[in-house]
Amino acid sequence: MMSLPPTAEPAPRGAPTVDSSQFRSQMGQISRHSAVFFAGTLFTAVASYLFKIFLARVLGSEALGLYALGMTIVGFAGIFNALGIPQAATRFVALYTATGKMAELRSLFVRGSGYLILANLALGLAVALLGPWVVTRAYHAPELKAYMPLFALVMAGTAFSGFLGQALQGFKDVSRRTVITNFVGTPLMMIITLVLVSRGLGLWGYIFAQVVSSAVIIVLLGIAVWRLTPAAARDWSGPVPPLESQVWAFSATAFGIGLLEFLLAQVDKILIGVFINAREVGIYAVATTIVAFIPVALQSVNQIFSPTIADLHARGQQELLGRLYQTLTKWILGFTLPLAAVVIVFARPLMRIFGAEFEPGWIVLIIGTLGQLVNCGTGSVGYLLMMSGNQGRLMRVQTVMTVVMILLNLLMIPKLGILGAVLATAITNVATNAWNLREVRASLGLSPYNRTYGDLLLPGCAAIVIAVLMRTLAFPTHLVWLYILVAIAIAYIIFAGVAILLGLGPDDRLILNAIYARFRGLTRVGEI
Repeated sequence: MMSLPPTAEPAPRGAPTVDSSQFRSQMGQISRHSAVFFAGTLFTAVASYLFKIFLARVLGSEALGLYALGMTIVGFAGIFNALGIPQAATRFVALYTATGKMAELRSLFVRGSGYLILANLALGLAVALLGPWVVTRAYHAPELKAYMPLFALVMAGTAFSGFLGQALQGFKDVSRRTVITNFVGTPLMMIITLVLVSRGLGLWGYIFAQVVSSAVIIVLLGIAVWRLTPAAARDWSGPVPPLESQVWAFSATAFGIGLLEFLLAQVDKILIGVFINAREVGIYAVATTIVAFIPVALQSVNQIFSPTIADLHARGQQELLGRLYQTLTKWILGFTLPLAAVVIVFARPLMRIFGAEFEPGWIVLIIGTLGQLVNCGTGSVGYLLMMSGNQGRLMRVQTVMTVVMILLNLLMIPKLGILGAVLATAITNVATNAWNLREVRASLGLSPYNRTYGDLLLPGCAAIVIAVLMRTLAFPTHLVWLYILVAIAIAYIIFAGVAILLGLGPDDRLILNAIYARFRGLTRVGEI
């Protein structure tokens, strides 16, 4: 893998002055891990959406709606069964490894796993025993009762795979985690589902396939973590010390934020199930699944940028952190614009792929995508607060916006249905990001914006125009998914072409040169 010699390039317009060698080094690390995570996410997303089409046509909107309602119970119980420990693993695995605290690292794994086992046994029984009452009385979906034991197993699998996956992230091995969870776990789940559903097991087969694939993922992640754990931390001869108070403090904060994030993510589906029916939940769930893919570039960057924030903030390198934040946010927004343009323009045919009964979800797709553009346009604001010791500010924002979200859904869903739900979500999303951005400016003095953002205007408009033009052309309805993929590819080509023709800033050229050098290095290895 090739690297470029450090140069004294000037900072871009509006960006702070930082040594380019430091900037290049950080961007190289972020881009490398983000690229692997992005590839895994893209593979999973494409495979999952094609698979979702199959499920939608075979199981129907009502079955998918039942599944979505069941997963809200899993998600809520999963907040309590994890105790915030998986989130703490990322920070403290890295901290203990760097400082040589092997006894504390062993304690994190041993006691952390023990607490997860106890919590999942308790919550698993609660889901299996109390879940039927919830789905009957609150969701008015008694058909879900038979699936509660399986949902309890899904919940436990999610907790342990999350803990081990976060530990791998703490060891800075995001690539291996991505290979196991995305390239192994996802295809395995799909294959098992196809076999079971083809044998007439329906929704039961789909959920059971997730249980089996989750077990395989846990085993593979466990092996990977064991191999990366230093030998001293695998020494079982000595006593296991209790978890440090700072681990519990961080876990408590992560638990609180996780609870609020669950409410923000699930309250719309829950209230649609309460006020309307499972069919509408199914339509809404499919549309929001597509919307959730829009910020894939942001999600990919966050995987490695989050520990980078903690590192640079601790070392007082605010200028470098600010320059990275500005450049990464601009690139995230640039990567998102062509995808968002095509999704918005092709909203109706995109939803129709899943079946005619799913077409009413097109408005959810449009409004939800616009909300995610705001999310990408503010960058990693939440992680900037969390990883810089300002998690109290983040929790205050999410607490208030959770209340706002619930009130908006209670007011709008009975009157507007799924349109009201997505409007409430979009309004909350925009307000949350704007408030977080203000908190980042107040606490860290950072802003993602500078004059170079104007460079995105013409390329963005060009991507929108090409999406609209392709929408006006006739295309075969049985190959609409392929046509949409082609439209996305052309939108990206046009966007990149216009951006290059208009000229790139110093940081943009630096990143492109690094990408080109890395690509050239990989091709040379292939030639050998």
